[in-house]
Amino acid sequence: MRSLPFLTLVVIGLSTAAAKPPETQVAPKTLMATTGKVLFSDDLNAALGKDWKTLKGKWELTDGVIRGAELKTDMHGAVARHNVTVKDAVIEYSVKLDGTKQTSLSLNGAKGHICRVIVRPTGMSVQKDDQDGKDGPDMAVSLDTVDGEVKAGEWHSIVVELRGPDILATLDGKQTAYGFHAAIDVEKTNLGFTVAGESASFRGLRVWDVTGTQKDWDATRTKLLADKKRKN
Repeated sequence: MRSLPFLTLVVIGLSTAAAKPPETQVAPKTLMATTGKVLFSDDLNAALGKDWKTLKGKWELTDGVIRGAELKTDMHGAVARHNVTVKDAVIEYSVKLDGTKQTSLSLNGAKGHICRVIVRPTGMSVQKDDQDGKDGPDMAVSLDTVDGEVKAGEWHSIVVELRGPDILATLDGKQTAYGFHAAIDVEKTNLGFTVAGESASFRGLRVWDVTGTQKDWDATRTKLLADKKRKN
């Protein structure tokens, strides 16, 4: 018969293994930024905690993931936001379009909107937001768009890279939208998901800090800009 201390160690070991989220510290492949420590992590497999602010829409746990949907009475897309302070960052999450016409990951600062990544059934865009509000002199600027079907009912991975004035987003490791604007080169104080129309589901949100630039970034950037020029 095994001793009690041995069994206790086994139980503790199993409990520790079960409690550790899978691949929590594994950073995604990046094109521009090198990653450091994890700044924020939420599997989005439980009801949103009190640190999330659900400003508009309906946000609920459905089939083990978080689903957001616009409410007609709001006359505004669904919005859920969480505080996290970064200037440069790599952000990873997965999204599934469940009828929405558009969803985004948006980054705000102390004074308002900064930038966002927009996912539609027809593709993905990176955008510098209107930072003065809709009545101010500043205007939102679409920096780049990649066209292609984003199939509804399927999970799609998004990796967002922010470094200085640059914003880059990669869809399913295949399509990349890239742009830059001086107004992006500021501190971000919170991130959020938005949903326009019916609904979208989210899971596996991770935020890493940035430690530097990939050694081949200059060549990658040149290629991305050439591809962008051909599209235009």
